[in-house]
Amino acid sequence: MKQDVHRHMSNMIDDYVYVENLNKLLKTFIADKEQEKDTWMNITLCTHTMLGGASPDIYRLAAITQVFVLISDIVDDLQDQDQANKPWMQSPQASTLNAILAMLMGVVGELGQMRVHGKLLVEVAQIIARSINGQHKDVINAASTVDDYLVMTQEKSGSLFRLACFMGYLSLDCSDETIEQLHELADCIGLIHQIQNDMRDLMRYDVKNDLYCKKSTLPILYLLSVEDEAFNPLKDYYAGKITADTLLHDKEAFSQMIHDSGCLEYSRVVQSVCLQKAEEIYEKLQAVSPWKEKFREITYGNFLPT
Repeated sequence: MKQDVHRHMSNMIDDYVYVENLNKLLKTFIADKEQEKDTWMNITLCTHTMLGGASPDIYRLAAITQVFVLISDIVDDLQDQDQANKPWMQSPQASTLNAILAMLMGVVGELGQMRVHGKLLVEVAQIIARSINGQHKDVINAASTVDDYLVMTQEKSGSLFRLACFMGYLSLDCSDETIEQLHELADCIGLIHQIQNDMRDLMRYDVKNDLYCKKSTLPILYLLSVEDEAFNPLKDYYAGKITADTLLHDKEAFSQMIHDSGCLEYSRVVQSVCLQKAEEIYEKLQAVSPWKEKFREITYGNFLPT
């Protein structure tokens, strides 16, 4: 199964990239991605099977999912200038940008060869565009309220989960109700994962820390809303009055302040609300066992209480 998906990814590169140097570069990107968990391809495969599908083309569709998520990861790393050990960050930026364009054309070409057109092509374009819009909001720190953050995260992260599901059901005759349930579930899953990432990144004191980039994440928005003099330095930093070095001159004290602030507990509460909503949607979803249970396991099962 995994080998089939990876074979289609490699074939996609060979079909559209004939310059040896670029072809080789793209395959190093794919090889790096293969070292991660196969969550994205498995979402596509599980969605297809749990909704009654049995198409041999599903592995090709799962390959499209993997390639687009790889594109998204690369763009995200370029924007944040982190993950310096990744091959796409170590190669010349011009080559990496060409690799992104080549993979995008590969995705478009594969969709065309599989006769994805009309309404379905519009839908996949809308899902991808929604993710890009959410990503841009994140880049410019457009979220100033929790509601802004929730919408942005559903657009940015939820859309990737929507895409993985879409690739699973696009060849099936699904009801509008089932598709809507999958979309809502995908948005919940995106929120669950992003909130977890935000809590983790807030406690890192390197260039990945969201504070350095003045990100408007859920725990940081909570901190900025607290009416307490202890949080004035953080507000001054976000207002451009002091530097990051000044803010974090005593990292141990700052870390303790974060722990005592309640921002992590608040984020966990919001995350638990998303989990509860995901469970409500999941229970209503008409799907085949054991693939339905497998879908929950690979998307948000690790966040459920044991």
